[in-house]
Parts: sequence; C-alpha cells; structure tokens
Amino acid sequence: MEEGLTRQEPGGERSDAQIQVRRVLIIVLVLNLAVALAKAIFGLIAGSASMVADAVHSGFDSFSNVVGITALHFAGKPPDRGHPYGHGKIETLGTQVIGGMLLLTAAGIIYEGALRLVEPVPPDITAVTVFVMLGTLVVNISVSTYEKRKGQDYRSQILIADSQHTQSDVFVSLSVLGGFLVVGLGYPQADPIIALGIGLLIARMGFRVLYEAAEVLTDTMNIPCDPELIRTVVMETPGVTGYHEFRCRGKPDEILADIHITVDPVIPVLRAHEISAEVERRLKDAVPGLAEVVVHIEPSDPPSSRPSSNPFR
Repeated sequence: MEEGLTRQEPGGERSDAQIQVRRVLIIVLVLNLAVALAKAIFGLIAGSASMVADAVHSGFDSFSNVVGITALHFAGKPPDRGHPYGHGKIETLGTQVIGGMLLLTAAGIIYEGALRLVEPVPPDITAVTVFVMLGTLVVNISVSTYEKRKGQDYRSQILIADSQHTQSDVFVSLSVLGGFLVVGLGYPQADPIIALGIGLLIARMGFRVLYEAAEVLTDTMNIPCDPELIRTVVMETPGVTGYHEFRCRGKPDEILADIHITVDPVIPVLRAHEISAEVERRLKDAVPGLAEVVVHIEPSDPPSSRPSSNPFR
C-alpha cells in the first residue's frame, strides 16, 4: 500500500503547475475586485443605479476565483488511504460549481431582459458611465484572454472554465454598452432583446463547462492520446511483441491510463518487469499530462492462435 501511495504522489513538475495556476487565479481575483470597485465608485458618483448593480454582479463574479483557489488547494493534496488515487477530481467539482454560476448569471440576465420587455426601463447614460464601462470592458477582455491562455499552457480545466466566467462579464458589459447605443439611436425596445441574447450565450457557455466536467467525472475517454504516438512508443520498446486494450481517462493535466503489452513467454519475470517499467517511462515522457499508466504483462501467443482485437478497445 505504502509503495503505491508514494508512486502516485504528484511530481514536482505538476506541483509547480498547480502553484502557477493558483497564482493566476489570485491575480485575476485582484483584477476582478478592482473592476467591481471602480464600477461601484463611479456609479455612486454618477448616481447610476445600473452601474452600481453591475458592480455587484462583477463582485459576485470574483467568487468563481475563490472557488477555483479553494478547489486547487484540496485537489493538490497527496493520495491517502481514503483517496489512493489522489484528490484531482476536486478541481473538476470546482469546475462544475463555476459552470453552475454561469447558468445563474445567464438566468439573471434573461430574467432582467424579460422584465424590461414588459416594463421598459431606460438605462442611465452619462459620459462617466460610458467611459467606465469601456475601461472595465478592456480590462475584462485582457483578463479573460490571459486566463484562457494560461489555462491552455498548464492544461488546467478550472482556469479555462474561470476564463469563460470572466468572459461572461465581458458579454454583460457589451450588453450594457449595446443598450446605450440602441437607446441613443432611438430604439429602446432593442435593449432587452440584446440582454436576452447575451443571457442565452452565457447559458450555452455554462452548459458546455458542466458537460466537459461531467465527462471527466464519468471517466469518458476523451483525452487527446494520439493512437499513432502510443503505438510508436510501445512497439519501439525493446522486448515488446504487441499490445492491446489501451485506455485512458482523467483531465488534460492528469491523465490516468492502462495498457496490456505482450512479451516473449520464456523470458524471466525480472526481465518482463523491466520491459513494463520501460514502457511506463517512455509513455510518461511522450504523452503530455500522463500522470499514471498501469502496464499489464501478458505472454505473447503464436499469431495463428491470437484473437484479433482493437488495440484501443
């Protein structure tokens, strides 16, 4: 038991990636709070109720950063007796919470848009409100772009999901500015329609985040493991005569896999173990994000007696 736990502990590289992801979330949290504070201050100065309400919405958005930081803290804990495979899926649970928050945001925007269709409320349009909305829009676009790029660099599911939550604030700001524009052009009835469209777009993002997180939790084999790469790595390992039943699951930054390899049935057990260890080492070096791979050893059969099977069954 203890040997297995030690072997499955996260390596130094993965720990460093987790530290970097946490650092990105903290930076984004500070920037989101700064945006919310700016909207609140200038909204109060300008007497704009809509901008103060948007400030509250931006402050609520920062909660997703807190969810991400908390989830990463618990996901980074090493394996224990109760969780021999580690705590990595806690990050996926945090991703689901962020997806749920996106749906709540969408529901709020759709509800407000529907109310404004029934009872139109003209938005507060001043030079200050337009200037602040444009400024915070630029900040939010920069933050969501930065967060998404870092999420792709570190293959972090929760960073990418949180970038989409930040992007929802971009869409809300665009909705407000779009409302300003259509009201200025003399089409106030288009303002709530824009809000409804933005709400539906954010809802689509939320469902996509929830779906991708559910695929990880249900161990769907959607991890990008290149079949040709696996074939090349395994079959070029000295002593391997064949392989089958390669399977993988998990998150892009924490892939868990298993594979059956065949070896000459007359070689010593020690030599077979060395071959399996070499296959494991080569696969971990070749496949990005591969944290664990269990290699099953089987004796090779004569070609005529071996049943045909799909290597990636």
